[in-house]
Amino acid sequence: MKGSTHLAIGTAIGLAASAFHPFTPTNFAVYISVAAFSALSADLDGPSMLSSKLGKISKWLREVFLWGGALLVAAVAYLFVTKHQFYPERMTIAVMIFLIGFVTKEGIIRNALVSLVGAGLIYWGWNTQMRWLIGLGAFVVWAPWLKHRGMTHTVWALALWGAIGMELEKQLQLEGIMMVAVAGYFSHLFADTLTPSGVKWLYPLYKKSFKIPFL
Repeated sequence: MKGSTHLAIGTAIGLAASAFHPFTPTNFAVYISVAAFSALSADLDGPSMLSSKLGKISKWLREVFLWGGALLVAAVAYLFVTKHQFYPERMTIAVMIFLIGFVTKEGIIRNALVSLVGAGLIYWGWNTQMRWLIGLGAFVVWAPWLKHRGMTHTVWALALWGAIGMELEKQLQLEGIMMVAVAGYFSHLFADTLTPSGVKWLYPLYKKSFKIPFL
């Protein structure tokens, strides 16, 4: 399944959530960014299979996500260090946007950079006592070195993502974030189940792929 399709599905989930829950611009951005990244995050495993399917516009958007997210993370970090002002919603948006840019990168250097980013998230989460950020960092450190459509494409990874989403919801006090995260991640696995290769939902206990090959 193309990365653009996963991204579109995740964005639709975020839009639905923002329409269902009380609207504010910040909440809207949080729902969209969490859902979009959740719908792509299973493909942090590497090397990414999405890169060869990206067109020129998609590659340009990838760079926008990567560098735009980096600037947002730097801005949030600057406010925290210099003025001791911390905005968890803005930090969540920045991290999700930044990581979207990494999903469609490929190669050993990409994997090392992703793991380095994950280590940074663990450190930041530890210092700010945000368990969801520690969990996300651990996922980001671990995922790039796994076989594509392996452990990140299982019910176990989905459960882990739900736990991260639950901690994020507690941190932000924003109703529905856990369900948005789970729905986004689930949408990725289900969409890949519709492809000829299918998904090994129960790997490594059951190593055969589940398939509903419509594509």
